Parts: sequence; C-alpha cells; structure tokens
Amino acid sequence: MDTFTLTRGRVPLLISLPHNGTWLPDDLAARMQPEARRVPDTDWHVARLYEPLAQELGASVIKPLASRYVVDLNRPADGHALYPGRRETGLAPTIGFDGQPLYLNGQEPDADDIHRRVETWWRPYHLALAGELARLKAEHGRAVLWDGHSIKSHVPMLFEGRLPDFNLGTADGASCSADLQWSLTRVLEGQRRYDFVVNGRFKGGHITRHYGQPAEGVQAVQLELAQCQYMDEESFAWDEAKAVQVQAIIRELLRCCLA
Repeated sequence: MDTFTLTRGRVPLLISLPHNGTWLPDDLAARMQPEARRVPDTDWHVARLYEPLAQELGASVIKPLASRYVVDLNRPADGHALYPGRRETGLAPTIGFDGQPLYLNGQEPDADDIHRRVETWWRPYHLALAGELARLKAEHGRAVLWDGHSIKSHVPMLFEGRLPDFNLGTADGASCSADLQWSLTRVLEGQRRYDFVVNGRFKGGHITRHYGQPAEGVQAVQLELAQCQYMDEESFAWDEAKAVQVQAIIRELLRCCLA
C-alpha cells in the first residue's frame, strides 16, 4: 500500500501536508470510540487549499493517506514532547483535541504497536520528504519547506480563547532566514481581513524544526490556519467563498518563499 503521495515540482518549494490524511485501518478503527472514527482532528481540506496553488507555482507536494490518529507525522519518532509542560496529543494519540479518549477502554496502543506504526507510516513519509528536499537543493541550490496545517479556532485544551486566523511558526526564527520571516510578516501586515501571529502558540512542529536548516540552504515554515476561515468547523464542509480569500493570502506567502 502507498502510504503517501509525492508530486514533484519544478521550483525549490516543497509543501508538506502531514495531517491531511483521513484513512484509518479497519483493525484500528474497531478499537476506537465512535466519535474518533470521524477523525475530527484532521487538518480538513488543506490539500484542496494548497494543491491548486502548488500547480500554479510549480511546487512539490507531499501528503499522507492515513489519519494523524494512526501516527502523527509532525512529532519526532521517539515521541518526546514538542512543548514540554503543556498537554499534547503525541506521536500515537490516545486523546483528541477535546481531551477525550480516542480508544475504547483497554484498546490503547502499546510500545510494539507504536513502533510498527512508525516503521509503516512515519518513516516512509520522512524519507520521501528528506529525499525531495535534497533533490530540490541539488537542482536549485536551495529549498524551502512549507508545512501546511489547520485547526479549529477554539481548542481549550491547547490554548485559551480564539486562535488567530494565520499562525506562522519558524521555531522562533531558527528554521528560516530573518529575511524570509520578515517578508512573510509583511504580507500578513499588508492585509486587514485576517488577524495573525508569528511564533505564538504554534512555533512549528517536528517537521519545521528538524528540516529547517537555513545555514545549509534549507528553510522551513509552518502555517497553522484557523479552520473557521475556509470551512464549517462543525460539519467539516468546505466553504468556497471563504476559501478563495484564504488562498489569495497563501499564494502571496508562498511567492515570498520563491523570491
């Protein structure tokens, strides 16, 4: 079974969508709570947001088949915390963003189960991601990795109040150049429709922190979008009118990565 899809582009930009997947293996779904089988914590429709822009700009795109409930591709394989001291869902989540258990009682994954998931789903994605960055850098002398995410605008377990619409993360400036972060910030400052923050609650996950090595010619940026700005958060339905407006801003942000 193919565990991900990679579309190779012609410019030094790779868009990673690690939480776009919705598929659950039957044996895993049978162990989960009924609500969890709906995979509500998916980064809904991010491929639909990004793929037209990637085709337009000539960027590469990588996205997984499986849900983040199988294994979270934006966590390190050893499972250590991204934000120590804060509640997180982890490498093989056992709770959702609502804090409720994902599994039926006694059906949570053990160490062997998690290891199998890492080898089957996590490692192939990261090998392909690293390989595509290497290809782009070899061809263009540089590469930019854009890690595209989205989340409900209100997630009390993770943050207080309403999340800003656009949340840029650059690992506090470590994963990309100061010039790129400044250019991206200028785009967001230049519009009035959406609020935004840079390196707020979401500073960039494992993908951004691990692959963003600007001194070695690879920059990385994470964007976490508030889902209310392009979809209905309760039904998960796509909102075309809203999405077009969001895509216009994302287009300008991605162009900064190619400047």
